[in-house]
Amino acid sequence: MRSEETEFRGGPLDGRVIAVLVGATGKPPKVYRVPVPGEDGAPGTVLVYRLAPASRPRRSRWRYDFDPEGDASSGRLRWPWSRHAGRPAGGGAAGGDGEAEAGTSGSDAGGGA
Repeated sequence: MRSEETEFRGGPLDGRVIAVLVGATGKPPKVYRVPVPGEDGAPGTVLVYRLAPASRPRRSRWRYDFDPEGDASSGRLRWPWSRHAGRPAGGGAAGGDGEAEAGTSGSDAGGGA
């Protein structure tokens, strides 16, 4: 696997340059998660960094910027055929209302000719 030296900005890793694995296209992942274990039995946290183009390419074409809100779920792949998070499971465009509209417009076109 290939890796590329990538700069981190903000958060605990500010200013560090870490070797990050890159894909077949040479681009690192969009979201980089750093697990931090908790102390004395406390639950751990996850630091989230988002990929951004480097302003001046010193070592790399990319850099990671710290995301203080840490919403790691938004870096997930979203396929066009997947349901959106805000849309209910049964309320798609192929519901009963869409069929009634199609039937109405078809009978209007047939009756007028």
